[in-house]
Amino acid sequence: MTAARSTRESADSKDSKDSKDSKDSKDADDFDVEEALALVKGAGARPPGEPGRADGAALSPRETDRTAVPVPDAQDSGKGAHAHHRSTPWPEARAVAERAARSLPSRTPVSVPLETSLGLVLAAPLTALTDLPSFDTSAMDGWAVAGPGPWDVREDGVLAGHAEPERLSDGEAVRIATGARVPRDATAVLRSEHGRLDDKGRLHASGAQAPGSARSRGIPAIAHGQDIRPRGQECRSGDQLLPLGVLVTPAVLGLAAAAGYDTLAVVPRPRAEVLVLGDELLTEGLPREGLIRDALGPMLPPWLRALGAEVVAVRRLGDDAKALHRAITGSRADLIVTTGGTAGGPVDHVHPTLRRIGAELLVDGVKVRPGHPMLLARTREDQYLVGLPGNPLAAVSGLLTLAEPLLRTLAGRAAPEAYTLPLKEAVQGHPYDTRIVPVSLRGDRVAPLHYNGPAMLRGIAASDALAVVPPGGARAGQELELIDLPWATAGIDACFV
Repeated sequence: MTAARSTRESADSKDSKDSKDSKDSKDADDFDVEEALALVKGAGARPPGEPGRADGAALSPRETDRTAVPVPDAQDSGKGAHAHHRSTPWPEARAVAERAARSLPSRTPVSVPLETSLGLVLAAPLTALTDLPSFDTSAMDGWAVAGPGPWDVREDGVLAGHAEPERLSDGEAVRIATGARVPRDATAVLRSEHGRLDDKGRLHASGAQAPGSARSRGIPAIAHGQDIRPRGQECRSGDQLLPLGVLVTPAVLGLAAAAGYDTLAVVPRPRAEVLVLGDELLTEGLPREGLIRDALGPMLPPWLRALGAEVVAVRRLGDDAKALHRAITGSRADLIVTTGGTAGGPVDHVHPTLRRIGAELLVDGVKVRPGHPMLLARTREDQYLVGLPGNPLAAVSGLLTLAEPLLRTLAGRAAPEAYTLPLKEAVQGHPYDTRIVPVSLRGDRVAPLHYNGPAMLRGIAASDALAVVPPGGARAGQELELIDLPWATAGIDACFV
């Protein structure tokens, strides 16, 4: 379901409207009644139900992840102290998702053709199958020469792709093309712009009888091996070119092809299935009569592909509990992603369905705004479900918090290195929770963007990254951790293969 059908997400939607109306003043957030009271009391107080020991100390990350959270009964779902008690701190929620993926057995590598391996991860080291280059090669167009000049020039020439040419005798030269095999006994390649033919057809190094004179005119002396790429210059057969775990980029494809590969051993893409929930969603046309356009159905599949997944299906289920049960129990995907229905409203069926099938709830709410009603569950020994809130930006927050670390780990990708940049201006924060805010790059700083309410996509569509704002907010000049958007660093085509 979406924001219109749950108390929690309705509050988010109202604040999204407030954000648009006051976009030139304060940044919006999805504060509900509980959060408003917390603001009055001050950010230093612990919110109701904050996890802690009997002595008042906060639980350590290890303790918060010691056991899975049981799927709650209906009366415990939604807002209030129970929901806040279950919520996991944002950094720990991401770590739980990554550990969940690592707990699965190692995935069996697959062999795929080069043309379908882009974006996958090497499951074995890339080892040279031949010397590179595999024969002495001309690095320039010109003449292959033997010994000191001048040289008698043969009538024939040597082109790339031809068989081994005749060997050269001392004092001989032959026209040669870039990439062609150098004749045996050739001592150098003289570039076309550095050679001239006299009226008898003999080849001379241009403008120089002595190396000193050549250098004085900017023409290099002819050195032994000049402009010849010797066999094995880049690697020898059996050398390791790249270790396992490397992402297959266009450059890796080129190297693999040059080294003689037709196929690559890679980690298979994790399979993901998207279940779009909500009776009020339209797939085309303008919103009308209480119905709204579905933004997540079009947005999530390419985003999941950018995170390394193979999207095997997108199903629109409406608010049908039986259909949701059938879809989850019948799915063979590694990851099921649901949209909406994660709170405690009358048609929020995700929690009851997970309870019905005996799923293990690993994360039930995250201390992050927007998107805190997100969840992560183990539905089978080899399958997970990420429940995203129905509001679009809240869903993006859930995607990057829970789905990204899980899919990245399943796909064998390395975690991106964390980095920070200073803020151009102050950002309002939540008193207790992390806040995720779209930002744009402004030189060596980042500027927070307006239209960043939980139901809004206008801000993130114009953003370069997402900033992680700590509880309490951040001042101008403060360094904040940034989360890159896949297309901001890899290019549109490269990240959606």
